[in-house]
Amino acid sequence: MPGPFDPVAIGGLQLKNRFVRSATWEGMAGEDGSATPRLAALLRTLARGEVGLVIPGHAYVRPEGQAGPWQLGAHSDAMVPGLASLAQAIHEGGAAACCQLAHAGLRARRELTGLDPVGPSRFDASGHDRGCRVLEEGELQALAGAFGAAARRAREAGFDAVQIHAAHGFLLSQFLSAQFNLREDGYGGPLENRSRLLMEVYAAVRAAVGPGFPVLVKINSNDYLVVNKTAFHDQDMLAVCAALAGAGLDAVELSGGTPDSGKYAPVRMGIIREDREGYYRLPAKWFKERLDLPLILTGGIRSLSKVREFLDSGLCDCVGLSRPLICEPNLVRRWHEGETQPSLCKSENMCSKAARAGEGLLCKLRQVQRRAREAARG
Repeated sequence: MPGPFDPVAIGGLQLKNRFVRSATWEGMAGEDGSATPRLAALLRTLARGEVGLVIPGHAYVRPEGQAGPWQLGAHSDAMVPGLASLAQAIHEGGAAACCQLAHAGLRARRELTGLDPVGPSRFDASGHDRGCRVLEEGELQALAGAFGAAARRAREAGFDAVQIHAAHGFLLSQFLSAQFNLREDGYGGPLENRSRLLMEVYAAVRAAVGPGFPVLVKINSNDYLVVNKTAFHDQDMLAVCAALAGAGLDAVELSGGTPDSGKYAPVRMGIIREDREGYYRLPAKWFKERLDLPLILTGGIRSLSKVREFLDSGLCDCVGLSRPLICEPNLVRRWHEGETQPSLCKSENMCSKAARAGEGLLCKLRQVQRRAREAARG
């Protein structure tokens, strides 16, 4: 069976090992979505830590799709030089580079964009007014085209792959879920209709980058909503991924949950016990039993022993890491050099609070510890 440090292919892209930096909003882009030297430096550091594939945080494909401040953009050709600086930084660090493309949908920030958020439906299945403008059926081809144009920009910028973000309650995830999608046209109702926009986005991206360029999708294994009858769930995920595989998709990253999931999501705060690592390991098992497609398993992975177990059992082909690499950018290198104790990450989420405060993505606990050591040294 493959080991964590063995190479793996995703489409025509050869990765040096099985570790992926899962896309995480860094809060380090310019106010216009442009890449910055600070963001490039972070990605270069991650690559030097021996991660095989680095995926920067979600890049919005249209102005009204921006999810948060200082978010990376791929919405215009003016972004290409900055995106090129990111791809170059990742390559300089020795990793492959993948650009994640996203649209926040009804979760976009009007105060940032000056535009109305858009979504599949104004009301959700629980009767809550989501405060968005409902996308007309005739607008959806242009939306798919925006993903395709953003993918073209990423390829022109030197990225080795692109990833379509269809998870975490963003626009494509909203269309997939009958909790958020109450449409009565060809994009609502049965799963085949609810997945139509994602399939059209994939087709537009594939047409833009060509047949040999790796295209990935990040998708929820389950929305983990209390409204179980309408939530996107494991069997829905398997059906959608089977359709994507048939269309030529190169790999899937499996995640889960939405901002509405709350306590129903399996994400843990505090130190994660080894037996609970890999939040989505059961849906991953079902995925690999049914589909012959490379799978990246992300969520709650903290120890090299579990990485080996997941790979040995055929549960996944790669593992995605996020918070552990915020805490220790050199974690993979440390493991590779024989220091195999689990990640020092305590999963207290102070890192995301730092990004929301405008400090950028950093481990506040490690920062406090470092300052204490510096003070002790006088």
